[in-house]
Amino acid sequence: MTLYIDPPTWPGHGRLWSHLVSDVSYDELHLFAAGLGVPRRAFDGDHYDLPSHRYADAVAAGAVQVSSREVVRLLHSSGLRRPKRRQARRT
Repeated sequence: MTLYIDPPTWPGHGRLWSHLVSDVSYDELHLFAAGLGVPRRAFDGDHYDLPSHRYADAVAAGAVQVSSREVVRLLHSSGLRRPKRRQARRT
């Protein structure tokens, strides 16, 4: 089981975030996240959002550090990438 995490460089809600992904399956990803104690609500379609203070925990548990570009490449090449849902436009 190999999971991947990018550096915590994504701002939101007053903190920086990383993306935790699998290149094999969502089941693998959910199992790893549960082992870290990450709540399911942190799952964002094809990845988990992890706050910067949890980055070292994920790496210590075995997540491989990669660039943000590599996270996207891994998701695309595995077929696990899910595009963001578009917001309904108000007219």
